[in-house]
Amino acid sequence: MTATLERRPPVAPLIPEAPRWTLGERGLIAMVVVGAVAVLGLWWRDTTTLGGLGEWLTAAGRVTGLLGGYTVAVVLLLMSRAPWIDHGLGSDRLARWHAMGGRYLISLLTAHALLLTWGYALTAQTGFLAETKVMIFVIPDVLLATIGFGLLLLVGLVSARKVRERVSYETWYLLHLLTYVAVGLSFLHVLSAGADFQTGWAKAAWITLYAAVAAALLWYRWLVPVRDALRHQLRVAAVVQEGPDVVSIVVSGTDLDRLGAQPGQFFRWRFLTARGWWQSHPFSLSAMPTTGEMRITVKDLGDHSRDLQGLRPGVRVIAEGPYGAFTPARRRGHGVLLLAGGIGITPLRTMLEHLGPETGPVTLVYRANQPEELIFAAELEELARAAHVEVHYALGLPGGDGDVLVGRRLGDLVTGLAARDAFVCGPPRFMEAARDSLLRCELPARHIHSEQFTF
Repeated sequence: MTATLERRPPVAPLIPEAPRWTLGERGLIAMVVVGAVAVLGLWWRDTTTLGGLGEWLTAAGRVTGLLGGYTVAVVLLLMSRAPWIDHGLGSDRLARWHAMGGRYLISLLTAHALLLTWGYALTAQTGFLAETKVMIFVIPDVLLATIGFGLLLLVGLVSARKVRERVSYETWYLLHLLTYVAVGLSFLHVLSAGADFQTGWAKAAWITLYAAVAAALLWYRWLVPVRDALRHQLRVAAVVQEGPDVVSIVVSGTDLDRLGAQPGQFFRWRFLTARGWWQSHPFSLSAMPTTGEMRITVKDLGDHSRDLQGLRPGVRVIAEGPYGAFTPARRRGHGVLLLAGGIGITPLRTMLEHLGPETGPVTLVYRANQPEELIFAAELEELARAAHVEVHYALGLPGGDGDVLVGRRLGDLVTGLAARDAFVCGPPRFMEAARDSLLRCELPARHIHSEQFTF
């Protein structure tokens, strides 16, 4: 069914300006490449003429070790939640880069261990296994590095797609904390056994790199959330049933409009209950913060989200954020399509609340299997009262006669779609189908915006 309704003025205060300085994709890649070249300079400075195969293998082991140590710092920085990185690339892209960097790291460290051991064995004219024993038990801190490498392998195994699908978020999160132990053990090995860190300035530069990353992690992942918790005094004010297994959690506090949230962004929420205090989960805002309140809407999709259905007013809350680059600032064209599937309506509702006439034509397409799965229907009707804003409710099973994502139906429904920007949010399969549909309707890929924050 289709409704064309008028939009009301925004109920929240004016949106704060987006951060003035963020690091985009090209900037981050350039920074990483420059750092890698500098790290290779450490190896080149101390490298003389290479003789036989043993020396070549040893040199390759040194290079892969240096790049592996540098990759550790980059991988940790990507997940530091620094806003100047997060707001430029988006949390989902950072998570993918973090995962890719983790795979590169395991490969580099594996090559480092094998090449170095093989090179030493050839130079000393001993066997590979004998040389392995010497390296682990004679060379300082290599045993610690070996333990650290084993921990990284365990984290990598748990993070593999096939394994991750069978592991709960809580188990994955706890095992992921072992990364910090592994990094600490490996760091000691690099400084004590690394041939490239025998000069004071090289060692100082390496320590500075790791100290800077550690400071970013400490500040953005721990100190800022604690500071904001003390400043804003967040508590659960109300829990409202929105639909089957869907509740809105209204959080009260002070000066919440100073959090700097943009429409479409999310926070990582930590509800200080007996079962939930130690874990944070990402949920998009479903209403922009006012001075004293903000709201998220949660569907029962697992143990944690099920626990949130029964929250009681008064529970203290820590909100880390805002995060994400899924905001109207990404617009490139004239006009906007908001394409929601199920609970994916939450960030799009905040966008609808604040898109102005300068945006051009605005259309919301909200897809659900059945009418009772539609949430915020009354709010959407109130927010979309302006004549140029269209709201289409697409009901039915995926692939059915009424599925707007089949063929080119979306292009027939939305006038001038190819010139618009599409903001898409919903379950993973919906996102894939929506992207395919938009591309079939000749919408440029750079005009399709989405963000996922699954673990």
